[in-house]
Formats: sequence, structure tokens, C-alpha cells
Amino acid sequence: MDLSVFFAGTAGSVPTPKRGLPAILLRAGGERILFDCGEGTQHQLLRSVGLPDLDAIFITHLHLDHWLGLPGMIKTFDMRDRDTRLELFGPPGFVATFEKVVRPVIGRTKYPLDVIDLEPHEEIGFDDFVITGFPVKHRVEAFGYAFIEDDRPGKFDAAEAERLGVQAGPDFGRLQRGEIVNGVTPEQVMGEDRRGRRIVYSGDTMPSQTTEVYAADADLLIHEATFCEDERARARETGHSTAAQAAALARDANVKLLALTHLSTRYFPREIREEARGVFENTVIPRDFDAIEVPFPERGDPHLVRAEDVVTPC
Repeated sequence: MDLSVFFAGTAGSVPTPKRGLPAILLRAGGERILFDCGEGTQHQLLRSVGLPDLDAIFITHLHLDHWLGLPGMIKTFDMRDRDTRLELFGPPGFVATFEKVVRPVIGRTKYPLDVIDLEPHEEIGFDDFVITGFPVKHRVEAFGYAFIEDDRPGKFDAAEAERLGVQAGPDFGRLQRGEIVNGVTPEQVMGEDRRGRRIVYSGDTMPSQTTEVYAADADLLIHEATFCEDERARARETGHSTAAQAAALARDANVKLLALTHLSTRYFPREIREEARGVFENTVIPRDFDAIEVPFPERGDPHLVRAEDVVTPC
């Protein structure tokens, strides 16, 4: 399954000429899932990879910069005669806010639209993975989200299967599906299950032990870095993180790659990057329209793809 993250918006609180409000598109096989939907998200997608027929949208919390793009996007889908169901998920209180604020503006949709409050640690299942919402520490109730891929079967040892008397062909497939063939069990020719890939998105948060737990050994952690250490007290006061704090969490969680977002206009990106890399070297600062590819571990490490090289449409 191809797996990548596309950064449609990486600014914090207010947009800039070069950075839109928070929105991250997960592309997992044929699934298209959006995390947060700041004002202007559909325009950001239209001018880059195109606006896909999203399967689900997960909102981290109810501050306006993380969901105000929903009304326009929902109506655009209606104008395009969408007929497939769209599910919107958020922390407790999301449904009440949506029904009070958004529903009167958008009216009825021709396609099924489900709006759902998630319970902490609740899993939403897809074909080959789950999305789990977990509570983080912000000024309001807020969730981070973890993409957790199903474990894959271990590597098949064809040479050992032949040595045990299994002929190449359909019998190999039967063994790999878990069947016993001519007295040979799958355990004799299959390696240990391979852990599925994991991507964690923090949303807006102070450093959180829950984030660290979900990010343990993750392929990619996308963490906010609204402040640098010179404003650590301000970060604590507003429920945000510094670049160094995010990097320390990534280091302690043993993630492969850290991507910092929710950038404030008070800093140059290189200041944030330098502070973070002083703690955790494998840190990147995505720009809008950059992507991160997350291949299977045997095919390489997660890596940043700059906007000029992102050519795959949604």
C-alpha cells in the first residue's frame, strides 16, 4: 500500500502568503483522509494536487483555524454531485458545534454526511488500518490522531518450503494464507509478522505523554512547534509546544522522522529547524504542498518530497 502525507496548510493560527491554515492529507492506498480543515483548505488542495473525494475528515479541536474550511468544502462536494458518504470526526463537543454553527450555513446535502464525536482512544477502522483519536493537552479539549497500519505477514522462505517438499506455485500461496500444505505449517516457512507503519499527528498541544506513547517507534511524527525556547513560558500558557520540546518527544519515542508544523510568523523556519535538530537530528520543516513518503521499512526510510517534485494527483 502506497502511503504518504501531503501538507496542504502548515501555518499556526493565521495564514501567511506562503502558508495556509492547518490541513494534512493522508493518502493510504485508495483512501484519502484529511486531518484538520483550516480556512481555505479546499483552495490549497485545488491549486496543488486537486480536491479528492475524501473518505473522512478528522478535526483535532474546535479552534476556528482548524475547522473553518469545512462549510465550503462540504458544499463543493454537493455541487460536484457527490453521492458517497462522508464522515466527519472530532473530539467531544464537535457534533454540537457543527449542528449549531455549520449546519445552518450549509443546509442539507444530497450525499450522506455523518458527524461523530469520538471517545478518547476510539478506533475507526478502514480496510488495512485504523485511525485512533487520543487526548492531548491544549486550552480546549483536543485530540491527536494515530494512523496504525495492520501488521503484515512475515517474509516467506521459498527455499525452506521447497526443502520441506512443497512445490512452487499455488501451494506457496496456500502456505502464505495460513493453510497447512503436505504437513508443512505456515510457521515453518513464514517469518514473524512485520509491524505495520505508524503516523502520528499531534494537533495543537503541549508536550503530552499520551502522544509519546502513541508515537513509540512511529515512522513519522507530525508535531506542532508554535514557539521556540525563548517563548517557553508563553507556549505553556497557551497550550502549545516549543520546537525543542517536540524534538525531545520524538527522540524519546524513537520515531524515524519528525515533521514540525503550526509555525508562527514570529520565527523563520530555519530557527525552528535548528532548535529542533539540536535535540533530534532527523527533523524536517515541511512547506505547504510538500509531502512525506512513508515506504515499507524494507524499501527505505520516510523522506520529505518538496513541492516541485510532488506530481502524484489525488
